Amino acid sequence: MSKGIDLNKYFDTPKHDVVQVLDEKGKVVNKDLMPDLSDDQLVELFKEMLWSRILNDRSTKLNRQGRLGFFAPTAGEEASQIGSHFAMEKEDFLLPAYRDVPQLVQHGLPLAKAFQWSRGHIDGNKYPETLKALPPQIIIGAQYVQTAGVALGLKKNGAKNVAFTYTGDGGTSQGDFYEGMNFAGAFKAPAVFYSQNNGYAISVPRHVQTAAPTLAQKAVAVGIPGVQVDGMDALAVYAVSKAARDFAVAGNGPVFIETLTYRFGPHTLSGDDPKRYRTAEEEEEWHAKDPLTRMRLFLTDKGLWSEEQESAWEEEVNAQIDAAMQEVESAPKQKVSEYLKDTFIDTPAVIQEQIDKFVAKEEN
Repeated sequence: MSKGIDLNKYFDTPKHDVVQVLDEKGKVVNKDLMPDLSDDQLVELFKEMLWSRILNDRSTKLNRQGRLGFFAPTAGEEASQIGSHFAMEKEDFLLPAYRDVPQLVQHGLPLAKAFQWSRGHIDGNKYPETLKALPPQIIIGAQYVQTAGVALGLKKNGAKNVAFTYTGDGGTSQGDFYEGMNFAGAFKAPAVFYSQNNGYAISVPRHVQTAAPTLAQKAVAVGIPGVQVDGMDALAVYAVSKAARDFAVAGNGPVFIETLTYRFGPHTLSGDDPKRYRTAEEEEEWHAKDPLTRMRLFLTDKGLWSEEQESAWEEEVNAQIDAAMQEVESAPKQKVSEYLKDTFIDTPAVIQEQIDKFVAKEEN
């Protein structure tokens, strides 16, 4: 049983140590913070991380084939994304950024819906009523303000649940970042805010966009705990996230978590070339910290994982992706008239004229 993380010591803390459980060799370096997960749960955590890596690789190929549209690569951030989501409950509310599709699918969004969203199909934004989530936010930082409102709603309704949201390091330089956390902090709303610090806001290095030594210490300005965690260590991210959720549910207010991570690929597949602003040496250094390698070594040493298990799981995940793509590509194509109808609650006359024209064309 781990001693856990006392978040009370993270109030008004400008600088503090990075929370870590596993080192790059998969060895436990902080037994006191080792989360209380069963062997089955540890395996499931890694399987979800591996699922995310496979989804990243396949999505990249599908994009290059012209079968998917917008895609923000996630390879390298599996510990940050999946490790944090592993601490969530199904009734918790998820407000993702555009790189956080893996958490969204793990939270209950059908994979075919995620692919439709990438392709710009309106059905990609039509979620099951049971799914506690919003579609990925494209506006940088806007989800922080939304999260404050959702979290306050949860509190007012007496729900023992939390609103989780994510942005990148660049998002912490947006006004919405402070406004959302300040509001949530003032009303002690149950929220967990993440900044997945992968070192670059597209091509802008973190040190250029802010003089703050850490992003975690920005929580001091709004009076909430700010924790910096090794974002390549899934167990550390989970441990901090679980503590943050417990803290928020207990009525203590929100928590801000900075995960130190790295995206192995470009910012998006829409023309970004990381070789123009990152060195080969830097990329090699971070690849040595690969979160999948770390967890794989840890589980293998415990006798919980093997190459045979991994091959079987890869085959199963690829089959899931194939089935989802088949469903998407066999579905009726989006109609312009439907898109226009869903753009407005009260359709302006000029738009209705366009709808009528498109309907006439579509029926012929």
